[in-house]
Amino acid sequence: MSFNLELNPELEARLVAEADRQGCSADQYTQRLLEQNLPGLSKKQERAIALLQSWIDEGDGEEQTETLNYLIEALDADRLSDRLLFPREMRGKSW
Repeated sequence: MSFNLELNPELEARLVAEADRQGCSADQYTQRLLEQNLPGLSKKQERAIALLQSWIDEGDGEEQTETLNYLIEALDADRLSDRLLFPREMRGKSW
């Protein structure tokens, strides 16, 4: 991705000077700064994503469908209200 950023002259001079001191271009140095300072996923989030992806990759599609159907029926059966969370007429449209 290309990104255009307008810097004031003082900040630009500082950026170029530090990039020179680091032995790289201003573009490379800016990218390094962004990579080091922008928040990423936490280790907990990365582990959760990996676990979910492993379930998707290793899972049996038929078993997953059966589990989903059971979960939908159980959630609707345990409701205090007569209104279903997952109405049958919405199946395939909203989930």
